[in-house]
Parts: sequence; C-alpha cells; structure tokens
Amino acid sequence: MSPLHYFSTIGGRIFLVLLAGVIASASIALSLANLQRQSDLERISLERVTDRVVDYITLIEHTPEPLRSELISVGYPNLHPPRGFEVTSGMDNELAANISRALGVHVEATIANAASCLPYPPSRSFYAEIRCWVIYVPLKNKSTLRLMTFSPKTDAFVLALPDALFLSILIIGVAVLTFIVSRMVSSPLRYLTVAATSIAGDLDCDPLPAAGPREVRQAIGAFNSMQEQLRNHVAERSQILASITHDLQTPITRLRLRLEKVDDSALRSRLIDDLAAMQTMIRQGLQYYRGNAIDEPFVALYLDSLLESVLEDNSDGGMPQQLLERSDCDIHARPSALRRCFANLIENALKYAGGVEVRAKRQGTQVIVEIRDHGPGIPNDQIDRALKPFVRLQGSAPDAHGGVGLGLAIAQNMASANHGRLKLENCLDGGLKVTVTLNVAEPFSPTAPMDKAWQMESGAA
Repeated sequence: MSPLHYFSTIGGRIFLVLLAGVIASASIALSLANLQRQSDLERISLERVTDRVVDYITLIEHTPEPLRSELISVGYPNLHPPRGFEVTSGMDNELAANISRALGVHVEATIANAASCLPYPPSRSFYAEIRCWVIYVPLKNKSTLRLMTFSPKTDAFVLALPDALFLSILIIGVAVLTFIVSRMVSSPLRYLTVAATSIAGDLDCDPLPAAGPREVRQAIGAFNSMQEQLRNHVAERSQILASITHDLQTPITRLRLRLEKVDDSALRSRLIDDLAAMQTMIRQGLQYYRGNAIDEPFVALYLDSLLESVLEDNSDGGMPQQLLERSDCDIHARPSALRRCFANLIENALKYAGGVEVRAKRQGTQVIVEIRDHGPGIPNDQIDRALKPFVRLQGSAPDAHGGVGLGLAIAQNMASANHGRLKLENCLDGGLKVTVTLNVAEPFSPTAPMDKAWQMESGAA
C-alpha cells in the first residue's frame, strides 16, 4: 500500500492526527518545562551572586583596618575591584534589589560587557557564556565600594543533545503507539469492507464476527442483519418465481394443445413460436434469479477438463471451436456455477459469431480464461450495458437467437459466485474477447478426489 493511499484511509488519518497531536503536546510541554528551567536557573544564579556579595560585604564590615584595605584590594572569589575599563549597558534592578534587601542599604548594579571585565584576549569564546556586573555598595564608614563580579549565563542551558535524544525517542514511541491504535480502530472496518464486497457475489457467506469498539460492533451487527434480510428476500423471490413458473406450465401446455387445432398453418406456427418464446423467457428469468442465491460449496477442480467438456457439449452444431491454450492447473470454484458461466459465454460466441477460441493461462495465483470470437463485437459504449439483464443490443426478437438477453448477465453472476471477474473487450482485429479471472488452487494431480467430483458434476449436467 502506498503512503498516499494509506493516509487516505481512516487508520492513516487517525495515525496522523494522534501523531501530530501527541508530538505537538509533548513539544509544548518540553518548551514550557525548558522555560521554567531557564527561570529557575536565572533565579539561582542571581541568588548565588547575591550571597557572594553579601558574604564579602559582611566580611569587610567586620574586618578591622589595615586588614580591611588589604582585603578590598585583593578581592574575593569571583569578586574583584573594577579595572576601570568596564563598559556598562544598563541597570540590573533585580540583582540590586536582592542585595539591597539582604544588606539593608541601597545598592546599585550595572550590567557590563564581559570582554571588558575580564583580562583575557577578546577572542576567548567563553565571553559569550559569561555575564558581568559592576556593583556599588555603600559601607558603614560612608564610603562606597565598587565591585566587579561575573556568573555563567543561564541562556546557555538550551535544548541540547540529551533533550533532542529524548524528543527523538518520544517521536518514535508515539509513532508506534499511534500506529497500533489506528490499526486497532480500522481493522474491524477493513473486515466489514471485505465482507461487504464478498456478499456481492455470495449472499451465503459466513456472517462477520463482531469485534472492535461498541460502535463498530453495532455496525457489524447491522451489516449481518442486512445480509440475512437480503438472503431471505432473494430466497423468497426465487421461491415466488419458481411457483409462478410451475403454475404457468399447465396453462401453457393447454394453450399449446389448443393451438394445434388452429386451421391456419401460418398463424398456428407464429402463435406456437410466440408461446415458445414465452416459455424461454420464463425459464431463463428463473435461471437468472436463482443464480443470485447459490449454495454450492467451493471445491478444487481441473479447469482444462471443464473447458473441454463445455466445448464438447456444443460440438453438435459443427461450428469451429478450439481450446488453443491450457492452464494445467486447479482452481477453487463452484463446479455447476462455473460450468454455466462458460457454457453461456461459449454458446453466445457460437450463436452470434459462428465460432469460438478458448485460451486458459496461469498468472501467479490466478488463471485467466479468454473466450474469443471473430463476430461483429459490441459497440464500446454498450459494453457495460451488455452485462445487464434483459438487454438485447441488436434489438432482435427473443427468438432470433433463442435468448432474451440474460446470457451475459447470468455468466457475470456465475463468475462473481466463484470469486472471479468477467470483462468484455473488443479486439483490434475484430470480434469480442471475454476474460474470466479465477483463483488458482493446489497443483493438479490426476488421482485427486476433486477430479472425480468434477466428473460427477459434468455427467449430471
């Protein structure tokens, strides 16, 4: 399945929505956590600078002269007298307020350029990671002490490799989980789609087991109920048609006997032909409707033998018919339904084209049966219409070729009942080609029991 096709399904859309939603939520949460960490680091950094300055000032205030002067000139760890080259860029009111509260005096703190504070070459890269202040603290002796201090920048702690690795693991984990969730949600719907496709050719297939969330189970239950109602409707309709056909046999036979007494031979012949056409329509109509409710089981049968048998059954007319290519494989099929499908297609070719060529070839797990004639074909814009019941494209009377426009419709129903596909197409050099695609079974064995089953079916037909 291509990615584009997958993301057009409900499972793909759930996967995208969950993946995007969880990743977006996690990213926002990580960003907020990082901002909170930045704020905490800023607060801790200022508290350390504050504690350092307060400790230093307290030490100075309690140190007698001349040791105080020496202590001021030497400095304190990360606290030095200004060099006089510091370039300031504004006030740091927060740091000044913290120191003022701790000392109980008014303190000023200005932000200085790090390169101007430290006696290192300007190319040193750690300048970008350092913050520097020049602090003015009034002492009890009415003098003002100028101090220079520095601290690492808190904005250096940005989203680094560990966080990126964590984010990658999060994305992979979320992708796997959302894919599993989307499969859990969409799997029952896929089964429902397969079942809906299956009942198009087989109303008697097994009901779909209820699985998945409650809404999906309810949909499956409604689908199974619909299948049962359709099955009952088709059975009831077929039973009604069978009863009507049976009841019509007696008056039709009575009419046939009475028509024999008509003196006008030409009129008698026309009336008998009309009566025969009526019987054909009733018989083929009942055959078509019964074909929609097939209860015949699937078996493995040898396709080439089935095709040879159908061709042999139609050899009495003396028309050219050949099996030009053999598949030499077994197929899964309903023997009677598939025999009726091929019989209708071959009979149509013989009736309308006067000859038929049959080819069967295997392609992977499928076998392709081509039934070709050299007749007039079907107009391209009428091919789909030709497969509909009671359609006679040439507008001929029902008795012109002995049918009422149900041959192709019945063949299509029988192909669908065998989980196959029927396709009509005109050949470039004239004539019509009908392609039937079926599923391959196990390789053929001449002694396999399924061959006997097919022979029994062939003989019964």
